[in-house]
Amino acid sequence: MLIEEIIEKKRDKKELTREEISFFIKGYVNNEIPDYQASALLMAIYLNGMNKKEIGILTDEMRVSGEVWDLSDIPGLKVDKHSTGGVGDKVSLVLGPMVCSCGAKLAKMSGRGLGHTGGTIDKLESIPGFKTTQTYEQFKKQVKDVGMVIIGQDKNIDPADKKLYALRDVTATVSSIPLIASSIMSKKLASGADCILLDVKYGSGAFMKTIEEAKNLATTMVDIGKELNKDVKAEITDMDQPLGYAVGNNLEVKEVIDTLKGNGPKDLYELCLYSGSIMLKQAKIFDDLDKAKEALIENINNGKAFEKFKEFVAAQGGDVSYIENPEKFDVCKNIVPVYSKEDGFVNRIDALAIGKASMRLGGGREKLDDIIDMAAGIVLNKKIGDKVAKGELLATLYTNKNEEIIEEVHEEVLTAFYIKDKLEIETDKPHILIE
Repeated sequence: MLIEEIIEKKRDKKELTREEISFFIKGYVNNEIPDYQASALLMAIYLNGMNKKEIGILTDEMRVSGEVWDLSDIPGLKVDKHSTGGVGDKVSLVLGPMVCSCGAKLAKMSGRGLGHTGGTIDKLESIPGFKTTQTYEQFKKQVKDVGMVIIGQDKNIDPADKKLYALRDVTATVSSIPLIASSIMSKKLASGADCILLDVKYGSGAFMKTIEEAKNLATTMVDIGKELNKDVKAEITDMDQPLGYAVGNNLEVKEVIDTLKGNGPKDLYELCLYSGSIMLKQAKIFDDLDKAKEALIENINNGKAFEKFKEFVAAQGGDVSYIENPEKFDVCKNIVPVYSKEDGFVNRIDALAIGKASMRLGGGREKLDDIIDMAAGIVLNKKIGDKVAKGELLATLYTNKNEEIIEEVHEEVLTAFYIKDKLEIETDKPHILIE
């Protein structure tokens, strides 16, 4: 078999066989196929697409390109959750303890943030002492003993995705639905969960800008689950404004603590209830979404979800005193208010602009090796639909950067708020479930 024949076949819009896709993945991972030929095939896929069968095979071959973790000897169905990323998206840190306090087992690998999106691993590492690496044996033990584990991507899992993503990044082939879907799903399927809930976001702060794009990606990933006999569901959610109020690592952890104590932002809390109900049904702990939601609310109100979060943090070496006393977290030396220059209603908040502004303040990374300031970021005081008066506080900046950057970011955040005389948009956007 020759790689150039496989490239030619996809160039001519023909279906690739399992043998051909397997030959490509194994050859590229083993450095037998050079970057220039792999790039040519990626571009052919980008331009001509793949059908459901091909995408399922590609995902499966990527999944088995490295270690595949087996959690089948742990009682019960193991659940996992993945978000396509957004601004202020700290859902996993709230949702995990909520569902685990109800008896579910969450086995999750997460990524770091890059660009305007925050990473779950960065947020966890803002907790002093928290360790985001574990061996396979440690991972299994924590799932069994605590019911919840979140670590960074293990280097031995899905090496095909690591190589292919790096190549896609420099060959303008990132935004391909077959390649995005296989990248996400191959990692998820290799980490041992029985059930996966995908949160596919759309809007200014998401990679998918329209609801149609989000539905396309979500449907593709659910179809992969069906091809590989896995319980995969996907929800389509809005990212036209940041989720919650806090954007930035330890700022978001503080908001997680508030939410688990029942005092969090409405949009974050309601999304976690919605997602958590689906996950508890997937795990067969409840057969009714309303009953699952009632259990989640009860465990927020009685403190069990918060206690589960503390147990999870302690199990991974984190200093629980910071969770019990959030005022212990570092605070930036520069705390800068952003005031409104007009009266009206907030019609839009540019989530992308807010995410980039937080990154410039030190709360994110532009390049993978950039060092994050765990205390930096932005806390919003107004959301879409809120009435605002001239001189009223819109947001607060937290940074250790110099005055020049602060002045620039101040203007960026101010202009991210679209304020008009009256409210001209719908504030409640529906959740869509694809299964």
